[in-house]
Amino acid sequence: MTYDLVPLIAPSILLLAALVAFLRPGRRPKLVPKVTEGAALLALAAAIGSAALLAAEGAHTGPLLGLADVGLSTRVDVVSVTMLVLVAFVGWIVLRYSASYLDGEVRQGAFLGWMAATLAAVLLLVQAGNLAHFVLAWIATSLCLHRLLLFYRSRVQALRAARKKFIVARVGDTALIGATILLAIGYDTLDIATILNGARDGVMPAGVTWAAGLLALAAILKSAQFPVHGWLTEVMETPTPVSALLHAGVINGGGFLLIRFADVMLLSSGVLAMLVMIGGFTALFAGLAMLSQSAVKNSLAWSTIAQMGFMIMQCGLALFPLALLHIVAHSLYKAHAFLASGTAVDLVASIRRPGPIAIPNGWAVLRAFALAFTIYAVIGFGFGFDTKSPQAIALGAILIFGVAYLLAQGLADAAPRVLTRRTALFAVAASISYFALQTGAEWLAKGTLPTTPAPGPLEWALVVLSLVSFGIVAFAQAMFPLWSNHPAAAGLRVHLSNGLYANAVFDRLIGNWSARRSS
Repeated sequence: MTYDLVPLIAPSILLLAALVAFLRPGRRPKLVPKVTEGAALLALAAAIGSAALLAAEGAHTGPLLGLADVGLSTRVDVVSVTMLVLVAFVGWIVLRYSASYLDGEVRQGAFLGWMAATLAAVLLLVQAGNLAHFVLAWIATSLCLHRLLLFYRSRVQALRAARKKFIVARVGDTALIGATILLAIGYDTLDIATILNGARDGVMPAGVTWAAGLLALAAILKSAQFPVHGWLTEVMETPTPVSALLHAGVINGGGFLLIRFADVMLLSSGVLAMLVMIGGFTALFAGLAMLSQSAVKNSLAWSTIAQMGFMIMQCGLALFPLALLHIVAHSLYKAHAFLASGTAVDLVASIRRPGPIAIPNGWAVLRAFALAFTIYAVIGFGFGFDTKSPQAIALGAILIFGVAYLLAQGLADAAPRVLTRRTALFAVAASISYFALQTGAEWLAKGTLPTTPAPGPLEWALVVLSLVSFGIVAFAQAMFPLWSNHPAAAGLRVHLSNGLYANAVFDRLIGNWSARRSS
């Protein structure tokens, strides 16, 4: 029983810190910044303690304060512990940053309180052991985040973005509640581990396909996928720490939902196919939109949408261990990117280009792609292609398109040879890293997450479609200096910078252009 309380320590400490902060909601509240930062550090220590508990006791579900009979429990396994440590670490960094960033704000104490409360809700979510606990923490996370998005209530754009996010979140909540009801009835239990074990054994009660579809819908809405992505690009009116917490933590909730219920998702190939198509299109579309943004925070927001799309696609390809690895990598990168965005802008503005920009021709691009895939193939054979699923091999090939783009710059006539050698070495390092990290992620998740099944005709078609689509976009991006000055490209950049106007349509549907309704 004592061990079962270890995962609960992290959110409990942060909730106590939030209460202290709410008692002093004003400017420069005495000791509150230190209390919240210290609580976040203790929460990180407790999360690491949960990892030690997993190593000592193995995966298990424990009652939450002895309330297992009413459906409240915590789950300790590779997925929950990974997310616990990740969220606690990012939360500590963000709260430490907030102490100085918000210094002197009128509602500084209240801000720190809601930050701590949001972190506590996320920590409760990722360790949920049953459906009731999961849904309550999911909704609490969204409601706490809403308070942070409305920190500057006088800004009309912040009100509009928060209202749009609130609508999307409530639809997602409804989908999740519907899925949990179907799962609870179908498997006659609220315990998540029992449901997953039944699904892994092939038990398919009536309604499980609908439950998988509703889980996918909730994940798509949570992860800002096309066409309901617009709210994420509009929440830039919030303080930078909120952006860092949102983009590095809360936005990953959709991917975590799919990973947690991976065995259930595998029961519906049609739902997985839908995830591949929606996630893949969102990744391509948002990646192109990112390149057309002039503001650094908007560019980072589109980058997050693209990354979430790629992660959703990974889940659709049943590469759940890689999707979990993607969450970790993206969270660490994006938290740093937002917190260091101001410094990065100043640094880039002070850099002078050393010479002419390398403009690759078609032959240089083709050579770059051939070289990149040769390196990938050689290293892949070294790791053993026969031990990898076709989906994982295809995903690595998609990732190597980015390396091919860099090599195209290095192989251009105007680029120095040293750049070519360095980018070739980067291709080697990227390929080794991909296979090594993939192997490590699959080893850690063995027994917790399902192995990737052999692809059927539908899966093969989606794999080929993904390779062709990402390949065409990567080739066009590598040739960008040659076609970007064409008159037709100017209009394309305008359309992409506005996200193909899907967000404007959503605004029209909910009447979000009205300042009166937004307030």
